[in-house]
Amino acid sequence: MLVEPRSGLLAAWGNALLAGLVSPDEAALAIVGEDAVHRVDRLPGEAGPVGLTLALGRLRGLGATGFRVALPVPGHPLGLSGPPDFNARALEAEEAVVAYGVPYGLVPEVTEAGPAGDLHVEVVWRVLPVREAPPADVPSLGEAERELAEALRDATAVLSRLDVAGSGPVAEAAMDAYRARAERGRDVLAPGYPPRAVRVLEMAQRVGLLVSVAYENGHGGAVSASEIAARGEALRPVERVARRAQVAAYNAYVEGGEVRR
Repeated sequence: MLVEPRSGLLAAWGNALLAGLVSPDEAALAIVGEDAVHRVDRLPGEAGPVGLTLALGRLRGLGATGFRVALPVPGHPLGLSGPPDFNARALEAEEAVVAYGVPYGLVPEVTEAGPAGDLHVEVVWRVLPVREAPPADVPSLGEAERELAEALRDATAVLSRLDVAGSGPVAEAAMDAYRARAERGRDVLAPGYPPRAVRVLEMAQRVGLLVSVAYENGHGGAVSASEIAARGEALRPVERVARRAQVAAYNAYVEGGEVRR
């Protein structure tokens, strides 16, 4: 979770654009990031794929007043509101953007080519109809902040008791690298988001990092099947809380109208 999902970048910078805080070119550049190119396909009024700048302008012209994020995984349709076709595509990608004010959503299809370290990445955002209904299981910023604090405390205690690698020096080194990167000016969200949303997203990324390190550094001291199962039981709800918090942060604009002009 050190890197923002593409859907988060599109929603956050799209919201900043709609709020008049950045130009279309600035928004498109931030969304593309290190990828080679992003295009938007099946946009109403267009015969084929178009660039992000045109697409964001067209969605605004159609009546879009905001963008929200969905980060679904099997068993947890986080941020989705239907219909089934859109939900299925978003679940396959494990992310999507839903426009607020118009019945359209965007799901990224990512193509990678080349060796590790020199990947050429192209993204096509497919526009699909969505149901205008409340998104599934999205907390408020306040709820997300409280859940994160509890999840981080509980997970750290459980992982330490099981002597999992993710709770020791490896995790601390990763956290130090995370903090150093943040201090060098890493952008979080986009201009105009309230400090609380930024704080919640940063905490969600820290919690996600703890989970990732625990998963990626072997079994630590949890060598028995029961101990491994216990670690999984501890990590799954924490991972869920972190994803819920990410969505709450990205959606602060459309849920509370909180982007500051």
